[in-house]
Amino acid sequence: MVTENVVCCGSLLYTMKHIVVLLLSSAVLLCSAAPALELVTCSEDSGAAAAHLAMHHINEHHDHGYKFRLSETQDIKVVTVDGGCDVELQLKLLETKCHVVTPKHFEDCEIREEYERAVMANCTVMITVKSDDAKVTKYECDTRQAKTNLEMVRICPDCPSLIPLNSPEAMRSVDETVKQFNQNTSNQHYYILQEAGRVLAGYMMMAGMVYYPEVVLLETRCPMGSRIVPEACKPLCPDRAHHAVCRSSYSAKEGLGSVECEFYPPSNVTALSPGEREPVCMPPYHVGPPHPPGSGGPPHLGPPPHAGHGPPPHGPPPHAGHGPLPHPGHGPPPHAGHGPPPHAGHGPPPHPGHGPPPHAGGRGPLPGQKRPPFISHPPHHCRSFNLLRFEPALHPICPWPHPELHPHPKHT
Repeated sequence: MVTENVVCCGSLLYTMKHIVVLLLSSAVLLCSAAPALELVTCSEDSGAAAAHLAMHHINEHHDHGYKFRLSETQDIKVVTVDGGCDVELQLKLLETKCHVVTPKHFEDCEIREEYERAVMANCTVMITVKSDDAKVTKYECDTRQAKTNLEMVRICPDCPSLIPLNSPEAMRSVDETVKQFNQNTSNQHYYILQEAGRVLAGYMMMAGMVYYPEVVLLETRCPMGSRIVPEACKPLCPDRAHHAVCRSSYSAKEGLGSVECEFYPPSNVTALSPGEREPVCMPPYHVGPPHPPGSGGPPHLGPPPHAGHGPPPHGPPPHAGHGPLPHPGHGPPPHAGHGPPPHAGHGPPPHPGHGPPPHAGGRGPLPGQKRPPFISHPPHHCRSFNLLRFEPALHPICPWPHPELHPHPKHT
């Protein structure tokens, strides 16, 4: 049975089996026009315009993870040079809930609450202004969780925590989500994993450890029902493919809960000419070997400046740790559309310090578990840039311009 409900701007929300699908058209996502960029000058009063330009540039070149919004301009320096000036900005950014495949403008995206494991970035941005022509020439960002695990335990002891994207538990929950998605026969083609956006983990009394993956899927050339296994299918070019952003819940005891997905149409809808073949593109995701689970990455860098220690803005959300996960086909997923429940159980998580949940730092699959066959991406796309500090549970903002991966040796 299919039920339909009208939601914002004419979108349709309907349930099919136990997959909840949100169809979003291009017109829906462009309900609000992006504000025009202001003129950046060499005056210190132009700080807001310079920060606005920087945010547009950062989001334009941030091709993985989630879009960011400006939280505050912490400092601005203007140095006069011949014919103009050089501007240096110190910006604090906050991660939004909009994945980069979402056409929605970043300024219209919702910022995560603390209990949702908010992510921030401190960025240094260089801008050159000549003859009233301003260009971003360089930026570097330090991306981290807004609060450490220890701080979050003090504020919200039952809130789920982010775990490394290449941990065995994260990979298993992502794999199960993709498999379930491809059982939805209403899709015209199979989809493959583009990337795992984030995976939260929390303890529930009846279900044990529960994992909440958010994944981005990419449409392939393989028609639904073809004999080719989905993970072997070649993806369509990103601009000609549908994308799906899906959220689900998974536990070893209860299996996969409901899967909720938002679909985004191709940005290029130009029809192929008679006899013209679908173009071939390189995959939009990195396929190199991941860091071995358990490497853990470098230690956490600590909280941002002036990190508060009080409760979330609207008070702690209700507990949701009573009873097992819903079985597929028996109602909507918990907190549909809003990720995992804010509080996933009673009592602190098993590792309230700086570590992931049990086994998340192990060096192999869980007992009796095979490693998922096609999740081979590293924890983030900046890995090739030799970042010394990163959290494998996040998608950091990579430096720009990208440094040479293999600089040529100097000849003497």
